[in-house]
Amino acid sequence: MSLNSHLWKIAVDAPIRYVLTYSTVGFEKDLAPGQWVQVPLGRRKVAGLCLGPATEADLNENFKVKSIEAIDSEYPPWSKPFLQWLDWLAQYYIHPPGLVASLALPPLRRNPNGKTRKSNRAAVIPVLPSEAPLQLNQEQKVVVDKIAQASGFSTHLIFGVTGSGKTEIYLQLLEKILDEGKTGLVLVPEIALTPQLIQRFARRFGNKIAALHSQLTDRERTNQWWDMVEGRKQILIGARSALFCPVPNLGLIIVDEEHEPSYKQDEKLKYNGRDAAIMLGKHMNCPVLLGSATPSLESWKNAIEGRYHLHQLKHRVADRSLPEFTIIDFKEKNSSNPESLAFSRAKSKESLPFWLSPQLHDALKFQLEQKNQSALFLNRRGLAQMVLCPDCGHTRECPNCDISLTLHANTHLICHYCDYHENFKTLCPDCREGELKPLGLGTELVETDLRKLFPEARIARADRDEIQNRQELEDLISQMENGEIDFLIGTQMIAKGLDFPKLKLVAFVLADVGFNFPDFRATERSFQLLTQMSGRSGRHVLSGETPGQVVVQTYNREHESLVRAQKTDFEGFAEQELLHRKALNYPPYGRLVCFRVQGAKLGEARDSVQALAQRAFALKTKFSAYDNLEILGPAEAPLSRIRGQFRFHLLVKGSQAQVLNQFCRQLVGDEKWFPHSVKVLVDIDPIHLL
Repeated sequence: MSLNSHLWKIAVDAPIRYVLTYSTVGFEKDLAPGQWVQVPLGRRKVAGLCLGPATEADLNENFKVKSIEAIDSEYPPWSKPFLQWLDWLAQYYIHPPGLVASLALPPLRRNPNGKTRKSNRAAVIPVLPSEAPLQLNQEQKVVVDKIAQASGFSTHLIFGVTGSGKTEIYLQLLEKILDEGKTGLVLVPEIALTPQLIQRFARRFGNKIAALHSQLTDRERTNQWWDMVEGRKQILIGARSALFCPVPNLGLIIVDEEHEPSYKQDEKLKYNGRDAAIMLGKHMNCPVLLGSATPSLESWKNAIEGRYHLHQLKHRVADRSLPEFTIIDFKEKNSSNPESLAFSRAKSKESLPFWLSPQLHDALKFQLEQKNQSALFLNRRGLAQMVLCPDCGHTRECPNCDISLTLHANTHLICHYCDYHENFKTLCPDCREGELKPLGLGTELVETDLRKLFPEARIARADRDEIQNRQELEDLISQMENGEIDFLIGTQMIAKGLDFPKLKLVAFVLADVGFNFPDFRATERSFQLLTQMSGRSGRHVLSGETPGQVVVQTYNREHESLVRAQKTDFEGFAEQELLHRKALNYPPYGRLVCFRVQGAKLGEARDSVQALAQRAFALKTKFSAYDNLEILGPAEAPLSRIRGQFRFHLLVKGSQAQVLNQFCRQLVGDEKWFPHSVKVLVDIDPIHLL
């Protein structure tokens, strides 16, 4: 069927899973693929992205073809490779193509004068003294030379121990790209990693850098977007959403800390930023560089099987020492101390809190006396994870979520999922006799106890309660760099990417927190977190000097992730974990799709997921192409209710992505057979299964 120049395919900015066809009469000479237009949709006018001429087969006889109403001249037409990448995202992640395309637009219309509005906020890119390239060691030189020789698309995994100089490799490769007149894109997983990285890049590249992340205002993001699109800047640094900026003449994509689960978006378009970056590189025909001390098992398997180029950095720069591990077994501590973890509290100034071993106390005291810094890691916010009445067993739970409320400041209870608040009243509302007691441990309690034990110490806390915007994060990092903080207490916000010269002790207050999540990736995440957080310690200790310290308090010292992390043995860990995954056909051996069915009414949600499961089994029975697919469920999600929505999971496993994708499209269909109040969300390659 021949193309019709009067009919064009348009991806409209609306939740429609297919492209629509519009008449181009009056606009034929002005249209180009990648051009944004205004089109009618029902009784309203919406934005749409032109994909190219349609054929007669694209027409639907039941609908009258409407005409394009206007061309949006504000945005230049996007390139064909960028359009192909957007189409891949829509197809692979089963998401409306127009909604995918709209993510590539800046948040605001262009300011007529092209200038940033005045603001009291710090500059997006700081002006700093220039810094010359550092001298590479032999390992770094080999990596830079091999990657620099790559032409066209290829994927490279830099697997290097923490502190091995991966960032300097990024900088020198980007320098080569700029010399060739091309641009670079650098992705970091979280805003917490951005300030120090931006400073490092600003010292090297000055005003050639733009940044995109959630802590910028809409106007700042818009101006940074245009700086890249119009060529005023040549390097874009940002979180996963920076992928959607249509950067011209792209020559290199870098994904730092590629293993991080925060590269995966959990709402709306559920894409993985790392995988999307690799596909963008493929469409743009440029190299993609993945960096990590603890690669994801997906990337590691691709590397050892030759699909990615593997580059190893086995030593820290300048032969700096790796930290020394000490493991404190809490089971032994509790065998001589009958007080439970839940209810014990320091009885006097002389006794230690229940969470603090004498060994860790001594280590903290020593580093304080030496004027070094210490970081205490606990991936739990608040004062206590829950409150419980010992008399009747009542706990305070969120009315909107299937989760206990967390105690903060000993005054209020908060849900960390929907932000529900209520005042903390000690009298049990159930039995009216007992008193609610704090149960568990959080960063706020650690801070409170440390202030009592070390009144002379300068203590800071980094979690979502304390750090809520970019300026607060930058201030905290500056204080750590200037030596104005002795003890830093934090959640995973402090676990990755940060580099503090005086930090000599890293302590895991309770390493077991992540060991037993109901998720097949729990052990992998625990290993990554242990290794990454440990890597913050003693990064600037030279060979021959006293190395940094890592103290791990745990109830399970034999846990696989802890044993391997203590030995810095990623390869041994990966080999063992891959055996488990292969036996169960879990990623990276099998592909996984999670259907999350949720609704405000329990019965409707349950009936819908059961209907979805029946349809899935019927499809599998009917078509032989689906014989090898495995259907798991349906079952309640581990977090069965969030924000008033009852949640159920149906999992589908398979070995071929294309077959799995086709099955999912058939299974969901047009979704009209679900009640309007029920949502069916498709998560391709899920990272979290909670």
